[in-house]
Amino acid sequence: MAAENVTENNLSELYENLIVIDCGANLTNKKFFRDLDLVLKRSKDSGVQKILVHGSNVKSCKEALRLTRIYPGIIYSSCGIHPMDSKNVIEEPSSWIEFEEIAQQPEVVAIGPCGLDYHRDVSDSDQQKEMFRRQIKLACDLQKPILVHERSAQEDVMEIISSFPNTPPKIIRSFMGTIEEANLYLESGFYLGLTGFLCKDKSENSVRKLLESNLIPLDRLLVESDAPFMYPNTRASKLSATVKSGLTERSLMFLHRYCTFQRNEPCCLPALVELIAAFMQKKPEDIALSTAFNALKLFGLSQ
Repeated sequence: MAAENVTENNLSELYENLIVIDCGANLTNKKFFRDLDLVLKRSKDSGVQKILVHGSNVKSCKEALRLTRIYPGIIYSSCGIHPMDSKNVIEEPSSWIEFEEIAQQPEVVAIGPCGLDYHRDVSDSDQQKEMFRRQIKLACDLQKPILVHERSAQEDVMEIISSFPNTPPKIIRSFMGTIEEANLYLESGFYLGLTGFLCKDKSENSVRKLLESNLIPLDRLLVESDAPFMYPNTRASKLSATVKSGLTERSLMFLHRYCTFQRNEPCCLPALVELIAAFMQKKPEDIALSTAFNALKLFGLSQ
């Protein structure tokens, strides 16, 4: 059945009650300006019921909040200052005041992405740390979950977070680290968000191995499209035939018809769920339902 003909009523018939929640999409990106309605329709038709849209600076936080009011019950927003924008906000105090006002809105269900990025020369590390601390304090004050962006900075991330008692739930978004890093996060109570990075992961000590070894408990797992980025390339040579055999025609139809390296969409997520299930040797329905339940619980989303 073509994606355009799929409705909410017959989703269960097509895919045994698959329900997916996208815990991270950048739908404020200009690549979605012209056809967001169609993108959301395809998402719903594919089984993606709700989408957490990230704001990563004051401007995109405003836009993410606006989208929650246009698409209530479908789009929710997170509000953060990405490490690369730390300098701008620190040097313009009125930006932080505006950011705080946005973060307090009920449609904003999480604070972030915020954190530290030492992998790229995106911003002075001291400024990143200051902005990260501000956002953790804000999340603690508002009791909203924290979406953490971390690249080559786990030690400093853990040190800063541990200095705040009674922090709300913490999620490492788009996790790309090692097994050792994952274990430390999991032991410290974090959740891990996985993306299409899984398809290009070439390490013997990273995300694929985590899944193959079943080292991520299902009650700590989330999935995110990171659209328009992180296209899950199911044709990647590193994916085994066994893993690829877990992909259904239906999920591949949405993936290959509507998603590209240039513009990934939330409707890629059923394919990502199937890949995760294949690596973990579990049923896709179990992965979908566990990750959806985690998202509903963490972010207080309406069912």
